[in-house]
Amino acid sequence: MKSKKMTVILFLIFLTMLVFFFLPLQFGIINIGNITGTLISGLFAVAFLFPNKSRELIQRLCSTSCGKTVFAVAGGLFALCLLIAIVISGFMIKEMNDKPKTDTTVVVLGCQVRGTDPSLMLRRRLNTAYDYLVEHENIKVIVSGGQGEDETISEAQCMYDYLVAKGISSDRIYIEDKSINTSENIAFSKQIIEKENLCPDITIVTDGFHQLRADMFAKEQGIKSYNLSANTPFYLVPTYWVREWFGIIYYKIF
Repeated sequence: MKSKKMTVILFLIFLTMLVFFFLPLQFGIINIGNITGTLISGLFAVAFLFPNKSRELIQRLCSTSCGKTVFAVAGGLFALCLLIAIVISGFMIKEMNDKPKTDTTVVVLGCQVRGTDPSLMLRRRLNTAYDYLVEHENIKVIVSGGQGEDETISEAQCMYDYLVAKGISSDRIYIEDKSINTSENIAFSKQIIEKENLCPDITIVTDGFHQLRADMFAKEQGIKSYNLSANTPFYLVPTYWVREWFGIIYYKIF
């Protein structure tokens, strides 16, 4: 009875995960994060929905020496990937909470622009930056993000307009509108900092899942960085969190 109850619980857990990874698809968001999450959570959900058939399949696979080897290798790889994911997640959480301890230059990282308006994710980053800028009236801010092929204006221009409309003085805002990725966000913002003689230490405003990789790029540029994390919409967190695992691994390898 306990075994059956546990099977039901595990099925519900993986079914819930499947739903969360599937939700972003309804908004046209598809990347390695929700593809991986959907496949893995779906596989385990089916396995626990039909535990007897799953057990029979495993026994059949392990009935030959070749099958045992394949199963052992697959299990070992899965365990290794799980360990790596846990370790990376620990560092991601740490960076999410590395808030500024002194006045710095704020750098807001860009995100999707829809028409001339910020997307929900970008708006949350901007609101986080706005609250901090209101509390620290002498701090300067760099809005960083170029213009994508499907965007009518640059992300930086959109962010500038949004902050000015909310009451932030234009002379506090610097526009970096050439970057197309996080590495360039940081590198090109550093050029502005040096040209304008701004505080060399920075506070990066982006989503929590993104902070670790942004901090890695800052360290690569020799910049001391802190973090202010925007609240990511809950239904997007699993997708982007998993995607970030791949991004960090890619950065470390290449």
